[in-house]
Amino acid sequence: MLQIADGGMATINDILTRMKTLAVQASSDNLSSTERGFLDDEFQALDEEINRVADSTTFNGVRLLSGQTTFGVDPAAVGTNIEAADGIAAFSIDSDGGLVAGDTISITFDNATNTMTLTNTNQANFSQSIDLDDIGVTALTGSQTADVEFGALGITITLNSAFAFGTDITANNTFDVATQTGPASLTYQIGSGNNAAVDRLTFNLTSVSSAALGVGALQVNTLANAQAAIAGVDAAIDTLQTARSSVGVGQNRLDFAAKNLASSQENNEAARSTLLDLDVAAEMTQFTSKQILVQSGVAMLAQANQMPQNLLRLLQG
Repeated sequence: MLQIADGGMATINDILTRMKTLAVQASSDNLSSTERGFLDDEFQALDEEINRVADSTTFNGVRLLSGQTTFGVDPAAVGTNIEAADGIAAFSIDSDGGLVAGDTISITFDNATNTMTLTNTNQANFSQSIDLDDIGVTALTGSQTADVEFGALGITITLNSAFAFGTDITANNTFDVATQTGPASLTYQIGSGNNAAVDRLTFNLTSVSSAALGVGALQVNTLANAQAAIAGVDAAIDTLQTARSSVGVGQNRLDFAAKNLASSQENNEAARSTLLDLDVAAEMTQFTSKQILVQSGVAMLAQANQMPQNLLRLLQG
């Protein structure tokens, strides 16, 4: 995964190098405004290519270079809190106190209309899913949830409980939710335990989009802009190299962790083999042989100790 991220950063580095070349060319006084315009067209196209590479560099569905977590809309039933969403369009719900079982209720979301069937005249739980496009301007902070409330005729109803039908109610509400971004992180499980400090390695992936690198607003269509773009691209290259170095650090840490795990596995398997793969018959034969040799040595030593005494007896006799 980190190799894929490093490859994407290498491509962006090549793009920035070309952008630096264009900025230097556009800084010459011998170019006309038309020629600088041609250079700026390529410059802006390369800027878009940086964003494309950053967004398309993925591994198993995870964006590695966009520096953001996924923000989406899960099918949400009326009766639950709306948590994470790209955006919610204006909608309205009209209910009639005279509805009976089997009647239908229409819910309109902009130009799309869905219908539900009333199954109970006292209360009903809505389970209609809501799919919304990526719209909105006002963000909810963090993991904050939002309850939808309807107020009419002095009656307030919160849509996280059963909807009781009685008095005619007409309610409208609008939500504007903006996409939230933040640094993406990768966590690798390197051990068999659940100790985060020992069994896991976590790396943060910095965004390397054109906006994050600071080249999104650069131009080379004029002499002054081109000269400013040189410094801007240089700063972007420095930022990219810093982000790329962190990926290299992550690769090295994983390599050392893999080597350590391989060494531990080899040593554990060797110890296990020593205990479990023992040939009992062969070992007992070897043990008996060694024991006989020891006993023979003891007997010979005993006989050697008796020889001086035998000589003394012969001399005395």
